[in-house]
Amino acid sequence: MIRVDKDLLSIQEVRNLIEKAYNAQKVLATLSQEEIDKIVKAMAEEGARASQWLAKVAAEETEIGVYEHKIIKNLFATKRVYEVIKDLKTVGIIHKDEKNRVYDIAEPVGVIAALTPTTNPTSTALFKALIAIKSRNAVIFSPHPRAVDCTSQAAEIMHKAAVRAGAPEEIIGCINFPTLEATNLLMKHPKTSMILATGGSGMVKAAYSSGKPAFGVGPGNVPAYIERSANVNKAVKNIIDSKTFDNGTICSSEQALICEKLNSQNVRQALTEHGGAFLKQEDIHKLERYAFRCDGSLNPDIVGKPATYIAERAGIKIDSNIKALIVELDGVGINFPLSREKLSPILAFYEVENWKEACELSKQLLALGGMGHTLSIHSQDQEVIMRFALEKPASRIVVNTPSCLGAIGGTTGLVPSLTLGCGTLGGNSTSDNVGPMNLINIKRLAYETISPEDLQRQLFSNEINSNKNEEIVEKIVTEILKKISKC
Repeated sequence: MIRVDKDLLSIQEVRNLIEKAYNAQKVLATLSQEEIDKIVKAMAEEGARASQWLAKVAAEETEIGVYEHKIIKNLFATKRVYEVIKDLKTVGIIHKDEKNRVYDIAEPVGVIAALTPTTNPTSTALFKALIAIKSRNAVIFSPHPRAVDCTSQAAEIMHKAAVRAGAPEEIIGCINFPTLEATNLLMKHPKTSMILATGGSGMVKAAYSSGKPAFGVGPGNVPAYIERSANVNKAVKNIIDSKTFDNGTICSSEQALICEKLNSQNVRQALTEHGGAFLKQEDIHKLERYAFRCDGSLNPDIVGKPATYIAERAGIKIDSNIKALIVELDGVGINFPLSREKLSPILAFYEVENWKEACELSKQLLALGGMGHTLSIHSQDQEVIMRFALEKPASRIVVNTPSCLGAIGGTTGLVPSLTLGCGTLGGNSTSDNVGPMNLINIKRLAYETISPEDLQRQLFSNEINSNKNEEIVEKIVTEILKKISKC
């Protein structure tokens, strides 16, 4: 029997995929805006049609999340994203500044390495394929080892739709034998131009250390503050719905709820009415031991699992209709592991005296593992909302809406995206909701608007006028001082 070395097989697969994608992208780059838009439309429609099937495959393969919610994510990644990007100019001259005679010209970056997670495998693949082709780039997916089949199917569906609509063969590819060596080769290959990394912090760090331009996504540890002027019932419903959406697998879902003691009882009652269960102190300790391993890392067994599953394995008794586990904490940090990102229906709960305390607590939570990501606030007080927006180290501050859908541009006016940058605060290269415009180079055509001689005269003229003004001011001050001294 011949032994097949998976590492060597995956490396050769990557080499083949890159070579084919590189050549295909050269062809795609020659297409017109109309041709590109036709291809993108066909991809979005085919991806939307396959949303239920891909949700089923993803749920079965990864064994995390909620099938019905994965359908919504797939539709968001296709229909919602398409509606926003369809009219974007990504070919040729995309902007004209007639006054200053500057013209912006779009150029594709080339071959994009797209790293995808196990939490949102198909929706991320659909989304990245769509924005890559819209910007005339080739894309090769490196799927999470526990989501290979569903990611591969999503990539293949988008590839076939693109080719039928006029795109060259091999413009979208996917590694079928993912290994660490294969992913590293994909990121570092000379013909790879850019990396789109969605996943854990380790993956993002690897992308940034590859030597290639990269858009990485940092972790989210989203605080949700219910301020005293908020509609408590709506706020709590939004938070529970958001926290339990796909069992908490979207990184912008709420990780901690902060309320004021003034409205604490109303918040607690609403949480219970909407499916939350407050755990006793002894049960909180059980949950801490189960949710986090000895080295402090998150137990992957809780990711995307329902509250009842997590409680049972932690040895906690709850009713079968409970949607979220509420853990009341009085601190943040290493001694309070449940104050961190949990990617599951586990919600930390804090009480504060006022919005200023909520402000400081939010900063602590973000610093623990969500710097630059997202913050949620429920309030009718515009002054408080604006203070939070100005002072918090978050790239997205969503107001009176479910955080998981608001941050990705589902229920807000933000750019629809499943790749959320955290800026330099989170060690990322952008704070944008990443879209097609992040995947192009912009050349600028600039005509002379002033001759070198006129520029020189203008510069020296301004300097002379400035000197004259200084002389006048000095004379006035001197005269005033003389008058004062006489007095």
